[in-house]
Amino acid sequence: MHILGCGYIGCALARRLIANQHPVIGVARSASSCAAITATGATACQLDLEHHPLAALHCADQLVFHSAPPSSHDDQDHLTARLVSHFLSTGNPRRVVYLSTTGVYGDCHGDWVDETWPVRPLAARAKRRVDAEQRLQTWAAASGGELVILRVAGIYAADRLPLERLRNGLPVVAAAEAPWSNRIHADDLVTICLAAMERAPAGAIYNVCDNQPSTMTDYFCQVAAAVGLPAPPQIPLSAAPAHLSPGLLSYMQESRRLRNDKVLTELGVTLRYPTLADGLADLHPVT
Repeated sequence: MHILGCGYIGCALARRLIANQHPVIGVARSASSCAAITATGATACQLDLEHHPLAALHCADQLVFHSAPPSSHDDQDHLTARLVSHFLSTGNPRRVVYLSTTGVYGDCHGDWVDETWPVRPLAARAKRRVDAEQRLQTWAAASGGELVILRVAGIYAADRLPLERLRNGLPVVAAAEAPWSNRIHADDLVTICLAAMERAPAGAIYNVCDNQPSTMTDYFCQVAAAVGLPAPPQIPLSAAPAHLSPGLLSYMQESRRLRNDKVLTELGVTLRYPTLADGLADLHPVT
């Protein structure tokens, strides 16, 4: 089992796989990430997938989780393009589970969105994810390799919460103006990754989110209440450009409520944390 771009979620995935007696190779760019991979019991491979030669990467007939983030200089995912070329020249994986983003849908004006919704990415980072999805779909059609795409919502966990922002009293957009957003607990994301690798039909696409969309404002307020910090001050949406980072501001320009029926019914997954309140009531590190 290979995990490409083995960061926070990759290491949680590796721990679960190792516990179930599956050998894992985790690929990451930095020495610190490789040290974290080794700590899980997996074998670490330090490799910059976008710039280094890929001769050390042996994925032929393997099961591969691809969670390596795309580069950030244009609308194309050059890293995934290199991977696809490598697969075709050295031997194709048996199955690839690609962790994409729900940002591929763009702004849906608060509508309920399932996997049949057309992709209309607005942000450059989401355009790169669409490029990666399409490259992998082309690879699967040409090679006969199996591909499953997971469109993942915002990830949270006990050790992945915006505590520093809350401690600093930074503002959020007023609740009445905040757009809809979606989340998934890291533990449930790992469960869905494993289910997708094991039993998803080839070519399937899944929204990966919990059962309860809310707003970013509601998220920050619920986290603050759960950890005993003051609720963040609220500002009008018109004032947001002066107070929010460009990254957070870009999320304020999109609104959608995601349906997760397909991942629950087709993969038979039962979420451990079906709502944000459930996740915040059980603040244990992901294992």
